[in-house]
Amino acid sequence: MNLGVQILEAENNINEYGAVKIADDVVAIIAEIAAKEVKGIVGMSGGIADSITEMLGKKSPSKGVKVEVGEEETAIDLYVIVEYGVRIPDVAWQVQENVKKAVETMTGLKVVEVNIHIQGVNLEKENKQEDATSRYK
Repeated sequence: MNLGVQILEAENNINEYGAVKIADDVVAIIAEIAAKEVKGIVGMSGGIADSITEMLGKKSPSKGVKVEVGEEETAIDLYVIVEYGVRIPDVAWQVQENVKKAVETMTGLKVVEVNIHIQGVNLEKENKQEDATSRYK
């Protein structure tokens, strides 16, 4: 049982040879990769469901992504961590655009929603700058 991704499959592209089924995990992995390509995204945050899955010794194939796939459409929720100093609305918009394009191009599904949930800000660069300027080493 994968708590991070609902297990549903899309039956699209039916032809005389049969149907092509695209699993939710496939859409989720594409969305995760496309989101991480955007400058300003540090990583994904899986939340409690992914934490429980990891405690049970299982690895979620797409941490921080939840998808619902219908026959021809999909809706995607992304839980992201952004880099300190970026303009969050601009980064979120770029993630939405990149994910929509990647999923539609690779799967043929129409993306009806890409919801971005900002789960945290990575302060690593800020902390390194403070360490470098500190009087005490």
